[in-house]
Amino acid sequence: MVSPGREWLAGPVLEVAPHLLGATLTTHLPDGVVTVRLTEVEAYDGEADPGSHAFRGRTARNEVMFGPAGHLYVYRHLGLHVCANVVTGVEGRASAVLLRAGEVVEGADVARARRLVRGVVRRDVDLARGPARLADALGITLAHRGVDVTDGVGPVRLAPPPEPARAWATGPRVGVSGVGGDPVTYPWRFWLPGEPTVSAYRPATPRRRRAGRPEDG
Repeated sequence: MVSPGREWLAGPVLEVAPHLLGATLTTHLPDGVVTVRLTEVEAYDGEADPGSHAFRGRTARNEVMFGPAGHLYVYRHLGLHVCANVVTGVEGRASAVLLRAGEVVEGADVARARRLVRGVVRRDVDLARGPARLADALGITLAHRGVDVTDGVGPVRLAPPPEPARAWATGPRVGVSGVGGDPVTYPWRFWLPGEPTVSAYRPATPRRRRAGRPEDG
């Protein structure tokens, strides 16, 4: 397979995010190969976005977001679940797209075995329905933080959709509190209408310690 390169990810995050719908993310790991077709994503625009991990600037934890497009930014949510993002834009300016949900189109047995380690799996449609489930199904861990998904040879490989999505829906991001969760100012969740794998919307639960997008791990 010829790598598509990273140029298609190097634009502004709000342009790149909807064009990731229908793209496939494949992991080549010791226990097998799994491919997920992305059906739902969220955009995060770095220091210009109060919902972003990079809103307050560069840290050791979020530095991947400031690097070149096409690398994986992985973090642990609330100390429990791993979530995966693809870095977009130009080097030196943080932005990334959270991979919220998708359809397992290859390696369902492997994905199911991985998910069963984490909890109950009732339906295949739920294997990658939600960012934590998606990461689990693909076998993505904190060890994959910074991996290049565009080189075509690494353990995590991203391929553009066969053709751009003709239509998509937009709405507020899930679980983002404060200003960054405002549905009018930041309708930065994108999904393919009618897809059963799209996750359910849940507003943020107010937290005393800090506002914005939770950042752990």
